[in-house]
Amino acid sequence: MNSSKYILFISLLGICFSCSLTKDLPEGQYAVYDNQITGIEKSEKEDLYGLIEQVPNTRFLGSSLGVTIYRIGLNFYDSTKVATKLKLSEEKLAVINAARDTLPEEKKLLKKADKLNSKIEGLEKKLEFGNAVMRTGNPLVILDSAEAITTVNNLKGYLVNHSFFDATVTYEVKTKKKKAFVTYPITEGKPYVLDSVYTRSENPEILKLLQLNSEKSHLDEGSRYNQEDIIQERDRLEELLKNSGFYMFSKSYINYIAYQDTAAKTISLEQVIQKPTFTDIHEVYTIDSITFRINPPSNEFADRRIQEKFRNIDFSFYRDHYSAKVLASRIFLQTGQPYSRTAAIETQRQLSNLDLFRFVNITFDTLGTSLTANIFTQPNQKYQLTNQLGLTVTEQLPGPFFSTSLRNRNFFRAGEILEFNFRAGLEGVASATGQGVYQSSEVSTGVTVIFPRFLIPFAPATLQKFGRYNPNTRTRLSYIYTNRPEYTRNSVNGLFSYSWATAKNRVLYTLNAADMSYIRTPKLQDEFRDILEDLQDDGNNLIWSFLPSFISSISGQSIINFNKYGDFNSSKASLLRLFAESGGTTLNLFDVRSNAEPGIEYANFQWVKAQVDFRRYYPLDKDQKFAYRLNFGWAAPYGVSAGILPYEKYFFAGGGTSIRAWQARRLGPGSSVPETGEGGEYDYTNEQPAEMILESMLEYRRKIFGYFDMALFVDIGNSWVIGYDAARPGADFRYDRFYKELAVGTGIGVRMDFDFLVLRLDLATKAVDPAKPEGDRWVLDNINFKQPFGVRGQTVLNFGIGYPF
Repeated sequence: MNSSKYILFISLLGICFSCSLTKDLPEGQYAVYDNQITGIEKSEKEDLYGLIEQVPNTRFLGSSLGVTIYRIGLNFYDSTKVATKLKLSEEKLAVINAARDTLPEEKKLLKKADKLNSKIEGLEKKLEFGNAVMRTGNPLVILDSAEAITTVNNLKGYLVNHSFFDATVTYEVKTKKKKAFVTYPITEGKPYVLDSVYTRSENPEILKLLQLNSEKSHLDEGSRYNQEDIIQERDRLEELLKNSGFYMFSKSYINYIAYQDTAAKTISLEQVIQKPTFTDIHEVYTIDSITFRINPPSNEFADRRIQEKFRNIDFSFYRDHYSAKVLASRIFLQTGQPYSRTAAIETQRQLSNLDLFRFVNITFDTLGTSLTANIFTQPNQKYQLTNQLGLTVTEQLPGPFFSTSLRNRNFFRAGEILEFNFRAGLEGVASATGQGVYQSSEVSTGVTVIFPRFLIPFAPATLQKFGRYNPNTRTRLSYIYTNRPEYTRNSVNGLFSYSWATAKNRVLYTLNAADMSYIRTPKLQDEFRDILEDLQDDGNNLIWSFLPSFISSISGQSIINFNKYGDFNSSKASLLRLFAESGGTTLNLFDVRSNAEPGIEYANFQWVKAQVDFRRYYPLDKDQKFAYRLNFGWAAPYGVSAGILPYEKYFFAGGGTSIRAWQARRLGPGSSVPETGEGGEYDYTNEQPAEMILESMLEYRRKIFGYFDMALFVDIGNSWVIGYDAARPGADFRYDRFYKELAVGTGIGVRMDFDFLVLRLDLATKAVDPAKPEGDRWVLDNINFKQPFGVRGQTVLNFGIGYPF
């Protein structure tokens, strides 16, 4: 079965050989095989290549899997039949619509019309793009001279917009064996430089405002002319003026006139603020009044309206079920102040964050230069039941889970949310006692109350002061039951935490002010107990982590999201996660027995922990991306812990989101040699907890065709313990050797990206194994034609859901 997984993976790649790119191509037609742009000296090469209309099909060793799949679908596709079905469906819909003119509320007719509309939409899509198989693949790109001329115009337009006004572009085609090689020769010429920028407006107030903010201008004298800078400057000015009270202003009033000096190769730019069409001058509008109205879900409550005024805001509720103080803290428009578009948008966003309303609409009524801000909402459903059925993937095996949650909104009538959760699932986890991979079960349940404010310490002024940061206080009580063949573990957890965010959720903060757990391990398998006792005899007291214990900690986390990391279709982005934790700090105030004392039956723990996780995503072009991750973590027990951490607080290396060439939790620590089972030198039997981790993952991602992407990756890292571990010689971190103990894994991956779901297959092999003696750690040479996957266990196939980072 293990071999069949690898054979299936290689077979998927091997399909690429099954189709010649130019097979059955009619005489006179040529497949676009390659595009070249020559003469690029100062322009952005990636941007220019992105303007080519006809991009060659992705090939692997001269063949294209996408074209193969498209041609398979084409064998079962008849456009004439599809067009006929579409025409018949449209005729039926016309008849039904005619009948609905006389009976507009007839439910049967409405249902038939909806069905036909869906069918017509599907047929139109099928007629334009082919059947589902064809849409999964890609049609062969055949040379079209009209498309080549369009590309020439695209390139010319780009060059002119980026300072090369004198640029010339042509195209040339060479053919060979039904393949077309297209070249686009470019002569850039000398770029034009922005010599001066002059602003003209008849409104002195606008001129003064622009002058005060001129240092933020995107138009820098002496820089190369760039149309994109003008677009950004127009957007900046519109935002500036709208946030300064100019409610009726829009960027359509901003025009640019470029004066070109062909001898000096310079541009003089005139920025013109035009007069409005409805009055003589652009005027500042002031907020005169604010009304907030919660509309009833039906006419049943129309006569139960409650009126309230707070902070100069007129509130109108259909029942006395809402807190004006809480709602006012999320409204940033102020009476007597100039209009601000940012304040209006932020008001809408923060009110939506409360999760109390189906929608939040803000409109403005004008009277002269006064504005009445009208905020209209409708309550969200009081109770919401959410059920989920899915799979989690660990140790290469999918495990089913079911979860359900019941949400009660506005529980205490001040925006609070009460939530009950239940989850039950199975996970594939490698046994610590050599039993292979089995299913571990986990059941958890909990109750959470979320307050839309900072609960403690609380002062009336803080509600309004921090409202723009979406503050939340979360209290949670939960129970977790874990059943593994090695042990059964029960945990009761209580949590009191704060969370808040900066504008646009760029930085998210979480402070767990109190995180307390009572943990019991009522059942330890005899064989697993023997392993723990053997470790204890060697000086490793990991067994203390399985004693009954009360664990408390204070922790904080900050997630900084640069440019919407996670939206992998956008421009380059990165994410930085910072985490710090102090555990058992309050034990310093009490006389508590140390775990090292003889006869201890109840464990106490004190520790500090920190982690830095940085991720970077960089698109090379629309089909190619580069991504990497750097992760460093450190934890140190102290005091009564006697050198041992709670088991859940250790770091583990290896697995589908770590060093993928090693099984989950099996890498390291350091250069220690792990115990192995009957499966060979890479049949690691025990998890390897550590107190320090350092790892980096690098990926080159490329779109192949349709839903399919591929990746090439290299993973580097390891884990270590702090201080000598007699049970695992070589496990401790040492500055003079840690760099020699970095494990290296490399491999290839296939991803199926369906937008709502990403399925991932990563085939990873060990290249450098730190468990080997120095001088023998390079193990990639085990791979050859006789052993394409190396020795047994050297290559690991990971199945996952979502990207690894």
